Amino acid sequence: MSPFVQGRNGAVASARSAAGSLSRQFAIAVGLAIAPVLIALVVFGWLMVISGDAAGEIAAIVVAAGAVAIGGARLFARQIAADVSAIRHGVDAVAHGHREVTIATAARDELGGLAESANTMIAQLAAEEHARTQSEEARRNLVAAVSHDLRTPITSLQLLTEAIGDDIVDGEQRRAYVDRMRTHIAALGALIDDLFELSRLEAGDITWSLQQVELDELVEETIEAMRVQADAKGVRVSATLPGDLVPARANPEKIQRVLFNLIQNAIRHTPADGSVVVRAEPSPAGVEIEVADTGSGIVPGDRAQVFTAFYRGGSDAARSGEGAGLGLAVSRAIVEAHGGRIWLADSAEGTRVRFSLPATSA
Repeated sequence: MSPFVQGRNGAVASARSAAGSLSRQFAIAVGLAIAPVLIALVVFGWLMVISGDAAGEIAAIVVAAGAVAIGGARLFARQIAADVSAIRHGVDAVAHGHREVTIATAARDELGGLAESANTMIAQLAAEEHARTQSEEARRNLVAAVSHDLRTPITSLQLLTEAIGDDIVDGEQRRAYVDRMRTHIAALGALIDDLFELSRLEAGDITWSLQQVELDELVEETIEAMRVQADAKGVRVSATLPGDLVPARANPEKIQRVLFNLIQNAIRHTPADGSVVVRAEPSPAGVEIEVADTGSGIVPGDRAQVFTAFYRGGSDAARSGEGAGLGLAVSRAIVEAHGGRIWLADSAEGTRVRFSLPATSA
């Protein structure tokens, strides 16, 4: 930029600072525009030897026109100043931590566009802060839940090992203590495996191979594996599968884990002489599988949270009383990683958990 341009811009900036408000700046600008015209007319009148009366009339007309122009400029400047003030107050409120701010202007010009951009920025900022708050709260809840679920088995293991180490128990009681230790160790291992699996899934770290899976065979195999646990609880477990069920494109080990989680939860929360039924049917998107039980069900207020890790609602709504509360969260992550979804279907009795999988393309 040349020295002349820099000097000119500096002079204009100094003049604006000296003028103060927008209204005065507009008035000065109009005055600067009218003054040369007035001077030119007066000079022209003298050069053309116009009579004094005519020159006075011309000057009066020019002055009146200038006054009207300055008045109009003030009106425009007042509205513009109001819009600028609204934008400034809104931005100041955001700077002081307020997020429920909407900047309203009467402008349909660049100032209106600036206000809309500011409102968009405020909304994005509020959304990001809300997401950050939720993430931080979820992290705290996760740490608290993991700490709680680790504390019980670790405390039990410590007491059991101290009893065995101090020779307080022997014989059959020692073997019983060792069996209880194995149970707690298995629970800790399952918790760690679920946490690791969930963290990998939510991070998108998926290295599975997908293949054609015959769901009827997979369901029958899973039910047979759960038969001992169901019989011990006095719960009937069965499958209702159509003969023409199309294969799904999935990882069989991961889908079987989903079935294990859902069937185990259903058995756990179904009273003796109750039943658990696994169903499957074609759907427009592929295949839908359902695990239904005749248990106590889930209260409406907790339905939206049951697939959240460690969530425990009223009446054990997360269906994880004996576990760590990760089964449904892991199941959700596995199903969604396959491109399907999992949800609670309406049920007059008990609980119905359904999930979908894409079918194998022909």
